[in-house]
Amino acid sequence: MPGKLYLLPTPLGEDANATLPDYVIAILHQLDFFIVEKAKTARHFIKSTGHPKPLPSLEMLELNEHTGEAAYRDFLLPLENGRDVGLMSEAGCPGVADPGAAIVKLAHQKGIEVIPLVGPSSILLALMASGLNGQRFCFQGYPTAKRPELARQISKLEQQSQREQLTQIFIEAPYRNNQLFEALTATLSPATLLCAAADLTLPTQYIRTQTVQQWRKSPLPDLHKRPAIFLFLS
Repeated sequence: MPGKLYLLPTPLGEDANATLPDYVIAILHQLDFFIVEKAKTARHFIKSTGHPKPLPSLEMLELNEHTGEAAYRDFLLPLENGRDVGLMSEAGCPGVADPGAAIVKLAHQKGIEVIPLVGPSSILLALMASGLNGQRFCFQGYPTAKRPELARQISKLEQQSQREQLTQIFIEAPYRNNQLFEALTATLSPATLLCAAADLTLPTQYIRTQTVQQWRKSPLPDLHKRPAIFLFLS
């Protein structure tokens, strides 16, 4: 009988284990095989939960943007041999803006049971706190890094937002947050509502929604290297 693939959420930052339900930690402590983005980060988190087994005894396979598809099937071998496995993202929910989705898809193809566990999602937390349309929304992932194309992409998505009353949601590499923020305020229409949400669930949390015109009246907050989500509704 194959094992179960547990989708284990992780905190959105340091010292935020309180955002995880007790049952998630309990299941994590039952597992000794994990699929992770970075083994070093994963071990640090697992250690912080007080895992009952010695860290060197835990087995981990790294899955990231550099992992070739040919290696995916190797990730399922423990499951096919009856072993339960935990899948973890670097932060938040695995499978959402995360390479783990490929493993989940393959698990379904193999008839392996997939069990998602409750935990923090920066995307949903930002949407909840934005005051924007939570009935119709679209997560666009990472926008293009090319400046001329970025402006065109933003304009096109703003038109869609206005036409469908759709909240558009973006994430960016933390070191490019300020550039995206500047592009949004420079490109979007003055009346469009724009929300910036950073360091969600952390003591330094910042969430603010206002019109683009209002954002333009004062210096933008510095979100450099801070995990952030951007949302707008035209």
